[in-house]
Amino acid sequence: MSEFQKVLVVDDGARNAENALSAELAELGFASVTTSLEATDEVLEMIPAPTAILIQLPRRSGGAKLKQFMDLAERLKAKKDMSGVPIIVMETPFGVSGGGYGARLQNELGVGALNKPEL
Repeated sequence: MSEFQKVLVVDDGARNAENALSAELAELGFASVTTSLEATDEVLEMIPAPTAILIQLPRRSGGAKLKQFMDLAERLKAKKDMSGVPIIVMETPFGVSGGGYGARLQNELGVGALNKPEL
C-alpha cells in the first residue's frame, strides 16, 4: 500500500473555502499541511520532508508582504536539506482558473505526482 505524498502549503493565514487548498490536494492524492508564512520554519522542523512546498501568494500581495513570501521561497530553495523538494510559488489561489493547479503540480512534480495512492 502506498501512502499519500505530503505537501506543505504556505499562505497568508486567511483561509476560507475560496482559497483552501487541502480539499483540492486531497482530490489529487496528496496529504497537506497548511501553515502561515510566519510559522513555516517551525512546521518544517516538526514534519518529515514534504514532497513539495506550495507558497500561495495572497491575492493582493505587494510591497513588503510579497517580498517576505519571495524571500521565503529563495531561502527554502537554498537550504541543503530541501534539495530536491520543489518550491512552487502560486500567484493565484488554486481553483480560480479552473484546474490550473493540477497542471502546475504535474509540471513541477512529474506525471507520477498526480497518481492517487493504491488503497
